[in-house]
Amino acid sequence: MRLILAPMEGLADQSLRDILTRLGGIDLCVAEFVRVTNHLLSEKMLLRTVPELADGGCTRAGVPVRVQLLGSDPACLAENAAHIAGLGAPGIDLNFGCPAPKVNSHGGGAVLLQFPEQIHAIVAAVRRAVPKHIPVTAKMRLGLEDTALTLDCARAVEAGGADELTVHARTRADRYRPPARWEWLAHIRETVKLPVVANGEVWTPQDWEKIRQVSGCADVMIGRGAIVRPDLTRRIKTGDEAMPWPELLPWIIDYYGQLCARMDPRHAPGRLKQWLGMMRAAYPEAEALHRALRAERDPVAVGKVLEDLLKTAIRR
Repeated sequence: MRLILAPMEGLADQSLRDILTRLGGIDLCVAEFVRVTNHLLSEKMLLRTVPELADGGCTRAGVPVRVQLLGSDPACLAENAAHIAGLGAPGIDLNFGCPAPKVNSHGGGAVLLQFPEQIHAIVAAVRRAVPKHIPVTAKMRLGLEDTALTLDCARAVEAGGADELTVHARTRADRYRPPARWEWLAHIRETVKLPVVANGEVWTPQDWEKIRQVSGCADVMIGRGAIVRPDLTRRIKTGDEAMPWPELLPWIIDYYGQLCARMDPRHAPGRLKQWLGMMRAAYPEAEALHRALRAERDPVAVGKVLEDLLKTAIRR
């Protein structure tokens, strides 16, 4: 039974992967997608998106990070996959699920679910290009507008030689609206022989239990639920109670410090507010902090607010 951190573009970056994997419970991460067009990506660019490649392909906690590729050209994807494997990636994942209009308009992501034969060609080309000991996996949605080709796409991934298939149990048209269609995960698992990972609408340990029961899948990928409740995967593994806000504060400060160190500090408050904005669903204190920082753009001032909050929490 594995818990996998989903590849969330613009959200689950290297700093958040570091924090969440050190909090515990995550067995594997899939990084934000790397867009592949018509050229070989440079090592510098790849390390910028997936810096874990410089550390054996793992986070500081030792959790492997697979590199996800997004594109539509089999030959170019295969060439880049081989290059990335040579840099030490512990796995290559292929994106057939991104619903973003900009991505889809360029022939990538969920739009490929209209063309099972193209999916097969991509998976097969990448599998041939990557050494056998390195997993090649895929992530897909149920379809574009409907589920008419769902099983055909799953079969195409399997026939292409993928080692594993993760299914986000929604169509592109569903976007992120609940509910996720967990019953379709069972249909797919019964159709293909390769391992299927369940994904979609897991916010609590109870949701994790239910998605496994409905789908029959042993492994679960968790996305936004792990951002809203940073200790969710640890709670699933240990049965612990939810982490109280004062215990979470040092991790938030650590995250903010990493942001300020690796990017223009002017942009760090915005990324912090994004995370706090999502945590509001689970922590009233995140709502209060988000509100207090809403108009603050000075990175030093934001850091001081966080440190003052931590001092207050310690005194209590």
